Amino acid sequence: MIRVGNIRLPVDGDLELLRKRTAQALGVRPGALGKLEIVRQSIDARNRRDVHYLYTVELSLAGEERLVKSAPGRWISLVQPQPYVFPQVGRCSPLPPVVVGMGPAGLFAALYLARAGLPCVVLERGQDVDARTAAVERFWGGGLLDPECNVQFGEGGAGTFSDGKLTTGTHDSRISAVLGTLVEAGAPQDVKYSHRPHVGTDVLRRVVKNIRGRLQKLGCEVRFGHRLEGLKVSGGQLSALEVEGPQGRYTLPCDALVLAPGHSARDTFAMLAQAEVPMEKKNFAIGVRIEHRQRDVSMRQYGDFWNRLPPSDYKLACHLPGGRSAFTFCVCPGGQVVAAASQTGGVVTNGMSLRARDGETINGGLLVGVGPEDFPGDVLSGVRFQEQWEGAAFRLGGGDFSAPAQRVEDFLLCRPSEGVGSIRPTYRPGVVWTDLEGCLPNYVTATLRQAIPLMDRKLRGFACPDGVLTGVETRSSSPIRILRNENFQSPLRGLYPCGEGAGYAGGIVSAAVDGIRVAEAVARG
Repeated sequence: MIRVGNIRLPVDGDLELLRKRTAQALGVRPGALGKLEIVRQSIDARNRRDVHYLYTVELSLAGEERLVKSAPGRWISLVQPQPYVFPQVGRCSPLPPVVVGMGPAGLFAALYLARAGLPCVVLERGQDVDARTAAVERFWGGGLLDPECNVQFGEGGAGTFSDGKLTTGTHDSRISAVLGTLVEAGAPQDVKYSHRPHVGTDVLRRVVKNIRGRLQKLGCEVRFGHRLEGLKVSGGQLSALEVEGPQGRYTLPCDALVLAPGHSARDTFAMLAQAEVPMEKKNFAIGVRIEHRQRDVSMRQYGDFWNRLPPSDYKLACHLPGGRSAFTFCVCPGGQVVAAASQTGGVVTNGMSLRARDGETINGGLLVGVGPEDFPGDVLSGVRFQEQWEGAAFRLGGGDFSAPAQRVEDFLLCRPSEGVGSIRPTYRPGVVWTDLEGCLPNYVTATLRQAIPLMDRKLRGFACPDGVLTGVETRSSSPIRILRNENFQSPLRGLYPCGEGAGYAGGIVSAAVDGIRVAEAVARG
């Protein structure tokens, strides 16, 4: 297989031009090329007067080694694809593995176990994605919050109501398997090669439903509305689960539990602490959502090419002299800020985009890192820290899940906002204009006031006076880590902590990869 990289295409270039330029790099006729497989596509916007695409492709040709040696173009090499292979199964227990949680980690753990001939019982405290979407829409429209079925809980996990971003900072052979599985389930083909792939919440809902269908065809039993309530242990080995279901509590025999609870399963964390399952506090981040006009951000990034390219996003960070860091997180081009609460008495924000990313605004988390020194106490003190500020935001917003909001200019000048500017907030059920000092620690607001002007130097317009800050965002990652050893197993034998909620991932792809790793460990026995 030949790989050809750094192929430049204009923003209006097509696949035929890509074929011609690939042939030119190899020194052959375009007609001599077989099928091209795009393995990477990115946008080079370093020079706003010359914005273009960069492609990497792979293809097969006769005499590849000779051709690569004699090719006139650079960025040409031989590659040997190495598809992911699941290890040989060694597990011999008569009990099926149990997977708790249907976010990416749980879904992929169950799928790969089932593909290996180990169909699972899959428990999800929330509902299927259609019922879940209806519950979320009712809540956003001013209805009641369902604490068991919301943006955090239900089929697909928290990522279902997001941008469906598939970027990851990890490098793992399983990533291509994850992306391939998502495409097989209905994700767009371009997620396999885009530099910044995303699925979009509308498409992602279909994808997770298709993965559930595949699980069921492979023999898995999927139970919605079933919440893990307790663990039964015998001689240091997990022996059964206590589960609360629609018909009441029952005991489920289990000697291998893939626990993928999501970062908001606070009652599960409390149950584990009471059962003395080893856990530790970990760093996470809190802050706000910041909203700008999408058109303004795209013009800053792409110049005159902005309306001929997909909506742009951004990634900004700064480390301040006092030791605190601020960064943007989970940016949603053309998206909306969403109400992401999972319990009464607290306001939580997140971001979401459709596949088309065609909304008028772009939003991103604007966060400050916090650590155990900021929330001293027992292993659940980080959870209480989150609840403290979510509760403050709830009260500041009027107690009806409206969110506190402030214009960027007012925030920088330390004065309350009195109304909307030229950028209208997208958060539903609505916002209350106020001073965000009331729902964030002083050191967080101080850090953000220093960071916003610095980020504006990197992306002009980031400190736009009418930019909207909506609080609070507290669920960027889990506040705890459920400890596990090199075999992915807790000191409690048979318990396999997994994914973002367990403290081992930070997004859809990394959580899915962790799910496959844990499935491998369960299968080995």
